[in-house]
Amino acid sequence: MSETGYGSAVRCDEGEFAGWYHWKHDPFETGAGPFFMQRQDDGSYLSAFRAEARHMNGAGFMHGGCLMTFADFALFAIATDHMRDQMGVTMNLSSDFLGAVQPSALVEARGEVTRGGGKTLFVRGLVTADGEPALSFAGIIRKVGPKKS
Repeated sequence: MSETGYGSAVRCDEGEFAGWYHWKHDPFETGAGPFFMQRQDDGSYLSAFRAEARHMNGAGFMHGGCLMTFADFALFAIATDHMRDQMGVTMNLSSDFLGAVQPSALVEARGEVTRGGGKTLFVRGLVTADGEPALSFAGIIRKVGPKKS
């Protein structure tokens, strides 16, 4: 884990999420987001991004694939302290859609590691939009080795 406590994440220095962190090593995730994370006073991680027109589906609500991509980001953000300097892959990600996300909504995710240690981590969480439940998720992360420099 880096001295910042955010692994290989980099600090955002401008805009709404100044002072938050994000990963730049995943081109798909960066293009879909970018998504941000911040350690809370209780030691947990909050993930967030602002819903934009490019995140919406044909009906004018956030595309489900975007919500699930954000949940996958949040899965790893929630597990940051357990991952340390390890790379990981998502072995499983299941979700339930709970409500529509409107353009300009503040989308956030919180959760917990329900089982850690070893090479496999179990995580669950909730995505909200302007404080209203939008997606519940559970996932399994498999550590696959040290991060590359």
